[in-house]
Amino acid sequence: MAGTQHAQWSSRWAFIMAAVGSAVGLGNIWKFPYEAGEGGGGAFVILYLIFVFVIGAPCLIAELSLGRRGQKSPVNTMKSIATEEGKSTMWGLLGWSGIIGAFIIISFYSLVGGWVLAYIVKAAMGFGGFDAAQSTETFLNFIADPVQPIIAHFIFMAITVSIVARGVQGGLEKAVTVLMPALFAILVMLMIYSGITGDFAAAIDFLFRPNFHALTGDKILNALGLSFFSLSLAMGSIMTYGSYLPKDVNIPRSAITIAGADSAVALMAGLAIFPIVFAYGLNPGGGGGLVFMTLPIAFGQMPMGGVIGPLFFALLAVAAVTSSISLLEPGVSYIEERTGWSRKKVTAIIGFSAFLLGTLSSFGQPGNLLGDLQFFGSMTIMDVKDYLTNNIIMPLGAMFMMIFVGWFVSRKAMMEELAIEDKSFRVWYFLVRFICPVAIFAVFANIIYDTIIQPMLG
Repeated sequence: MAGTQHAQWSSRWAFIMAAVGSAVGLGNIWKFPYEAGEGGGGAFVILYLIFVFVIGAPCLIAELSLGRRGQKSPVNTMKSIATEEGKSTMWGLLGWSGIIGAFIIISFYSLVGGWVLAYIVKAAMGFGGFDAAQSTETFLNFIADPVQPIIAHFIFMAITVSIVARGVQGGLEKAVTVLMPALFAILVMLMIYSGITGDFAAAIDFLFRPNFHALTGDKILNALGLSFFSLSLAMGSIMTYGSYLPKDVNIPRSAITIAGADSAVALMAGLAIFPIVFAYGLNPGGGGGLVFMTLPIAFGQMPMGGVIGPLFFALLAVAAVTSSISLLEPGVSYIEERTGWSRKKVTAIIGFSAFLLGTLSSFGQPGNLLGDLQFFGSMTIMDVKDYLTNNIIMPLGAMFMMIFVGWFVSRKAMMEELAIEDKSFRVWYFLVRFICPVAIFAVFANIIYDTIIQPMLG
């Protein structure tokens, strides 16, 4: 093993921006607002926020503490801590699950990032006169093209590689300390515009009016799952970022800041998007299609649509890039550590490999070269990757990580690493040992029942 010395964040601010950037992604912009509205509005939002701070934040603290203690890539961090605690080095498999999961995710996440880049150009050219049929046809024709999405995908991956190749302070830090303030600035501008020209009252009602009757067991578990996954946990990214963290940074306080900022972006996104959706009589339940097929209709009709449209997709691009660099980093960290190769060489190899895997997702889109390939009934290649990572690798990895921290790492070691008062530590330790693993298992079991067991039962 080459034993490469990891760099460190130059400041707590840089680390916070990087971690928030990792957490904030495309899902914050459209998935949270949609699920909140469909899940009971304010009732769903209240539950989501409770789960973020009661389940997500303790898990975030645990993963960051492992990273900082290990000071290595996720695989070697888990192995070294397990060895220090007198446990099996098989715990290193948890590090592998994060790295492999992140690699699979970035292979299709960067493809969608490429779609976003392409739509910045399309929005700048104008969506004038678009109706629902024309907007849908434009998007479906684009993803069915065997060339254009691949070019956009390559450009997005090249941007990601160029940032990660420059290292922690020279690449990651410089990128996030510019991109994250830019993301918040664009969000604020879009919120102001939506508040002035859109149906802000309808958006507030849709997102925040509590409807506890709509809260079924599935919706509660959806809120729990969304709160957990929105923090970018169990993908190796947070553990890797934690390994660059100086000892004088307070992890619990930083984790609360990260969780709060991530939640704020999700709420702000809802207030930026849905006033426009309701003002133009569009379908708020559009899910993923809301971004590429529904909103372009509004951009083609609204005042200053030629400016607001590109600005919106620029917002998505920023969110996508800050997440993609965190997905590429764990694998780069491990290979660089393992081989001693230059960071630029490692980043280029992993980035290009992820790009090639991502081309399969592009060719597997409906109407494309491999569009007729379907798995498990109706799943595309991208659907399979998404299901494998979000529904199996991440929840299982997170559950076992909490079990490791709560039951296999000594209490004394965790107290020394976190350096918080005894009362606060006892609360956190109880959550990590008992509440978090059970909650994560409930989400995992619900997903498996809904997607596998129930269809088999008919």
